Amino acid sequence: MKTYALMQQLLTLVEGFEKENPNSEPTLVGFAGYLVNQVTEHQDFETSGDIRFGNEDPVATKLAYQIDNNIGRLLVYMSRYAKSYIKKALEGTSLQTGEDFTCLAILLTHDDLSKGDLISKNIQEKTSGTEVIRRLIAAGLAKQWDDEHDKRGKRIAITQQGKDLLYKVFEDMNYVGQMVTGDLSFTEKLTLQHLLQKLETFHYQLHENKTIGNKNDLKEFVHQA
Repeated sequence: MKTYALMQQLLTLVEGFEKENPNSEPTLVGFAGYLVNQVTEHQDFETSGDIRFGNEDPVATKLAYQIDNNIGRLLVYMSRYAKSYIKKALEGTSLQTGEDFTCLAILLTHDDLSKGDLISKNIQEKTSGTEVIRRLIAAGLAKQWDDEHDKRGKRIAITQQGKDLLYKVFEDMNYVGQMVTGDLSFTEKLTLQHLLQKLETFHYQLHENKTIGNKNDLKEFVHQA
């Protein structure tokens, strides 16, 4: 049984904890600190099991469970769950994707933006971002005009129709947010929000500075970190 295997691991850790602290009364808080330290020192410690994985290639599985790989994979899974919920929440509206929604929401908080700024703030490539803007304009949710300071540029703004639709969609999107956070307690949500905001700040700066342009940039940045 998987539970029995976990209990064996815990008993071994409890034994190690007692050996390190022979003259003190064991406490849950003390053991928790010891456990965190053990996991930190042994980075190949399996933090979770993925029900998608079989047993045919243990080397690949071990690589997947390395802490950074595990977190990356779980974030990908979460993005896919969120995308499916968002798609359902947008049913019956002229918004087709989550990117349509976030693009319009960004416009709501600005008088207007250049097309390039809007695409960048929406964390998109130029081609896909341009397509989102095209859809919003075609649906009457956004408007564009020539930028008087840049002959080749365009300014984009939300229309009243876009505002009306967005305020209606906000209610359904609140349900999406509650679905995404699942059965986390309020304290866990605060912790997750803090960690995700820290990651967002880190990655948005790289995005804005166009730091990672190719695979070599990716490798070089990781090695320098």
